[in-house]
Amino acid sequence: MGSRITNFASLIALGIAIAAAPVRAAGPEDARFEAIYKAEWSWRQAQHEADEDDGDTISAHLPDVGPAAQAARLARWTATSQALAGIDPARLSPANQTNLAVYRYQIEALLAAQRFRDYERPLNADTSFWGNLAGVAQASFRTAQDYRNYLTMLGEMPRYFDQQIANMRAGLARGFTPPQVTLQGRDTTVTPVTDAPTPEANRFYAPFKAMPATIPAAEQAALRAEARRVIADKVVPAHKALLQFLRNDYIPHAQTALGAYALPDGKAYYQSKIFEFTTLRATPAEIHATGLREVARIRGEMLAVMRAVQFQGDLPAFLAHLRSDPQFYAKTPQDLLNRAAWIAKTFDGKAARYFGHLPRSRFAIKPVPDDIAPFYTSGRGGPGVYLVNTYNLPARPLYSLPALTLHESAPGHAFQMPLAMEHKDLPGFRAEYISAYGEGWALYCEKLGDEMGMYDTPYDRFGMLSYQMWRAARLVVDTGIHTMGWSRAQAQAYLHENTALADHEIETEVDRYIAWPGQALSYYLGEMAIVDGRARAERALGPKFNIRAFHDAVLELGSVPLPVLQTRIDRFIAEGGKGPYPDEE
Repeated sequence: MGSRITNFASLIALGIAIAAAPVRAAGPEDARFEAIYKAEWSWRQAQHEADEDDGDTISAHLPDVGPAAQAARLARWTATSQALAGIDPARLSPANQTNLAVYRYQIEALLAAQRFRDYERPLNADTSFWGNLAGVAQASFRTAQDYRNYLTMLGEMPRYFDQQIANMRAGLARGFTPPQVTLQGRDTTVTPVTDAPTPEANRFYAPFKAMPATIPAAEQAALRAEARRVIADKVVPAHKALLQFLRNDYIPHAQTALGAYALPDGKAYYQSKIFEFTTLRATPAEIHATGLREVARIRGEMLAVMRAVQFQGDLPAFLAHLRSDPQFYAKTPQDLLNRAAWIAKTFDGKAARYFGHLPRSRFAIKPVPDDIAPFYTSGRGGPGVYLVNTYNLPARPLYSLPALTLHESAPGHAFQMPLAMEHKDLPGFRAEYISAYGEGWALYCEKLGDEMGMYDTPYDRFGMLSYQMWRAARLVVDTGIHTMGWSRAQAQAYLHENTALADHEIETEVDRYIAWPGQALSYYLGEMAIVDGRARAERALGPKFNIRAFHDAVLELGSVPLPVLQTRIDRFIAEGGKGPYPDEE
C-alpha cells in the first residue's frame, strides 16, 4: 500500500494548489471573489437555460450554440480567468479558499474547451445532443405551463439543430470529429423520431399521453393538438435534416485516425482533457505507468479468487468460463432488473453503519431505452434514476451486477449527486459535476462493497475486482489510444485479457474511450484519491477513525477537484476525525 500512496501523491503534487492560509473571517477579498463568481454563474445558467443534459428541467428554450454565442462564452470565461488571477487565496475565508479552488478549476476547464472549440464535436460514441434532448420527454410534467414550455422548446428544434449541424460542419472541415469507426450505426438513434408513423407514436409526444388531472380536459385537448402540430412541423423535419447530414456528409467523411494526438493541436488538446477529467497536471506517460502498476496488482487479487474457487486452468480460461457459463446470466430483462433492485435494497439495510447523513432523494430503476441500448454502457445512475441495460443479456453478467449497482445507484451516483444538490449552503456552482470526484467516489463504492459484505460469492467479488481492473486498464488504454498509436483491436484485446467484461461491452467501451478523450481517466485516479486519503486518515487517527464521519466529510464537499479533496481529508485528520454532522460521535 505504501508505494501505491507514494505514486498517487506524486500525481496529486501536480494538481492545482490550495493556499495554506491562516483561518480568517470574510473580508474585502471575499466580496471581490463572490462578486466575480455570482455574476458569472448567473450568466452561465442563463446560457444553458435548457441544458440538454438536464432531464428534470422543463425550459421554454434550447441553448444558443451559434457563432455569436460561442464567441461570447470565450470572451466571458477569458475575462473571468483574468479576474480570478487577481484574487489572493491567503486573504479569503477558509470557505472561500475552497470555493476559489473549485471555481478556478471550473473556469479553466470551461475556457480550454471553448478555446479548442469542443462545441464542434457535440457527440461521442454513446451520447449526442439529439439523444440527450430525448430525456426531456421523461421529465415530470406537473402544470400546464410545463407543457407550454415544452412545446415552445420543441418548436426551437429546427434552429437548434441547424446550429449544431453548422458547428459539426466546421469541425468536419478541420478534421475535428469523433473517429469514423465510433460513429457506425449511430444514425439509427435518429430514426425512431423520423420513422414514427404518427405524431402520437413519436417519443416526444410521451408527456401528453397521461396528463395531470389538475389540467382541465379542454386545455389538455388543446395542448395535445398543439403537440401533434409541433412534432409534425418542427421536430420531425429537424431530425430528418440531421439524419441526412449524418448519413451523407458527417459519418462518411469523419476522421479515420483514432488518437487525440491526430486532432488539431492534439497534444495540447489531450492534456487539457486530462486536466478537465482528472483535475490533475499529470502527463499521459505518468498516467500510463500508474495504470500498468495497478493492473499488475489487481491481477494478483483476481488470481487469488480464481484459486479460491478451485478453478483448474489459467486466468484466460477462467475469464472464458465466466463469459460463457449460463449460470452467470439472467434469463429475461426483468430478471436482471429484479436482481439490481434486490442489491440496491440490500445496501439500504447497511447504509446507516457506513454513512451518517443520507440523501432525502430516492431513485427508480429503469431499463435503458431500446433505441440507444446497443451502444450504451451497462448502466448509468444519477439523481432519481438507475438505468440498467437489458439489451443483449449474455453481455450482462450477474457477477458484475453488485459492483455496477453500488457504482450507479447507492451509495454511488444516485446517492452522491442528490447529496450535493441538497447542500443549500454551498454556492450554486458547487453543484456542478466534476468527473474525477464523482466517478472516483462511485468506483470507491464498488470497493467499499467488499467491506460492507455486498458480495455474496467469490464470483461476485471477482466481478468487483474485474471492474477495478477495468478502470485501472482504462488508464493504460486511454493513453495508449490517444498518445501511443494503439489500434482499436489492441485496446479491445487488452481489456479482453485483463477483465471479465463481455466482448460486446468491451467493444462499446473502447469506442467510448476513442471518441471521448480523457474521460476514462477520471475513475481510477479519483478512487485512488479517496482510498489513499482514507488510509492516511486511518493511520493517523488509529482507534479514533470513524468510517461514517470520514464518508460524510468526503461527501459534504459536493463535487471538487482531487487536491481539494485531499485538503479536506487533511483537515479531517487535524480535527481528530470529527465529522461534519453532530450525531456521528
